[in-house]
Amino acid sequence: MPIPPGSPSELRRLTELSTILIRYGFGDLLRYAGVDQILEKAGELLHRGKQESVADEPAPVRMRKALEEMGPSFIKLGQILSTRVDLFPQEYIRELEKLRDHVPTLSFDKLVVEIEEELGRPLKEVFERIDIVPLAAGSIAQTHRAQLKTGEDVVVKIRRPGIRGVIEADLRLLTRIARFASRRFEDVARFHPEAIIKEFANSIHSELDFAIEGRNAETIATNFADDPDISSPKVFWEWTNEMMNVQAFIDGIAGSDRAAVESAGFDKKEIALRGANAVLKMMFEDRFFHADPHPGNVFYLPGNKIVFIDFGMVGQLSRQRRDEMVDLLHGMVERRADKVTEILLTWADADAKQNLQLESRIDAFIDRVHGVALERLDIASLTRDLFSAMRDHDLALPSDLTLMAKAFASLDGMGRQLDPEFDMVEAARPFLRRQMLRRYAPDRLARKAREGAAEGLDLVTGLPKDLKKLLQMAQRGQIRLGIDVVQMEHYLDRIDRSVTRLTMAIVTAALIMGSSMVMSFSGAKLPIGLSVFAMMGFMASILGGLWLIYTTWRSRGGGGRR
Repeated sequence: MPIPPGSPSELRRLTELSTILIRYGFGDLLRYAGVDQILEKAGELLHRGKQESVADEPAPVRMRKALEEMGPSFIKLGQILSTRVDLFPQEYIRELEKLRDHVPTLSFDKLVVEIEEELGRPLKEVFERIDIVPLAAGSIAQTHRAQLKTGEDVVVKIRRPGIRGVIEADLRLLTRIARFASRRFEDVARFHPEAIIKEFANSIHSELDFAIEGRNAETIATNFADDPDISSPKVFWEWTNEMMNVQAFIDGIAGSDRAAVESAGFDKKEIALRGANAVLKMMFEDRFFHADPHPGNVFYLPGNKIVFIDFGMVGQLSRQRRDEMVDLLHGMVERRADKVTEILLTWADADAKQNLQLESRIDAFIDRVHGVALERLDIASLTRDLFSAMRDHDLALPSDLTLMAKAFASLDGMGRQLDPEFDMVEAARPFLRRQMLRRYAPDRLARKAREGAAEGLDLVTGLPKDLKKLLQMAQRGQIRLGIDVVQMEHYLDRIDRSVTRLTMAIVTAALIMGSSMVMSFSGAKLPIGLSVFAMMGFMASILGGLWLIYTTWRSRGGGGRR
């Protein structure tokens, strides 16, 4: 059953993708997905020219290269998958993290076609000047330095023309493949491929809309309004829209330029600590955080100040999720394997009865770290190991937590690059303790008591009205009782087979008795028709008896499948 290819353009695109996957050694993956006809066509294309040999390279490297060649949609998908430490081993995660938008630049005249149609005038009339040589080029956008008519130096991020259509087509194809795979293969369905593609679609739609990125930057700026050492670029909303983002130019040193950071004389220990405190504040206090705080997304200014940029990928935690993360770390220290397992199963929306071995795995893991003070725990390594345990038990995590794990890993890597002795746990300890204390603070307990009292009051005051409605529905005969029994269909099928066997047994017994009675007329000559009828009855009863014996044998162990 091959994947329905949809439109001819989807068929061509799927053939192109199949060609790339086969060349990088992932032909079995396509066969597993059932795209036999597409594979045949892709195989013909492969033999038309000499292909690069990549068979000797490790699978994670081949996977990364294939995604890069498949285009912007799949580069972004790989970046999302690099956050899924609950689905992929570390060697894959490390390779997927290398995915960056290394694409050729587009000429300025071609780049500005769509945005100038949207604005209704050339960009040169909007800006005092704009450099046609880009600062950077990505698969979705290019950035150019410019100056507004009012004199402010800005960075203009312009979306590549036609990119939305390309990505939307790839998303439709990926959705069809994920739906097909989850319905056909149980071992694929348990990883919720449709949910992964949906998460990816939401993420890339946000990246395609530059106004969303601008709002994210303003949210972060508002949350750090009282901190003069942490900031994000100002957004110029007069010219910012879905296809173009205009932000203040940051005249600083990029965190990725290690030589410049060294020569500028920054206090790297102080910068590492400030950066860690900023991201941890985003996570545990603001619950709205930069999901990819790697060195390329920060600038350093004189006075060891930090400016975060590029808010296309952000994470948001609910209060409950934040509290669960704190509880998990506390449970590890207190040797509460049952509590840790309960939280992990809650995150994965799984049944505890189906994962009895997980608690034993967590208990052994806790024994390994027991006695280690909170300030000495490596949180980044800890979360990776926990998520690895979940992966081994076929449990997947919600996207907000995978983004949090990604941010932890990026933050830890950036801190150690600046300061080899950087200890993220030492930086995280005050935030974790504050959250534990705040949970039992008088004002929070009072708020919970008020909320509980209000809910209880609503329940009590609404109960008479609800009972009245229930009685009225009963009087009008509008109440129907439905019982949903787990595996009812299975039991009904077994009952149906049992009834069939019982009926066959009765018929067989009747045939035996009737045939015996007909044949037992002693001394009397039977008509030929009756003799034949009696013999046929005996034969039918023998066949019926054999069928009963065979089906009973299969159901009680001979076949072992019914």
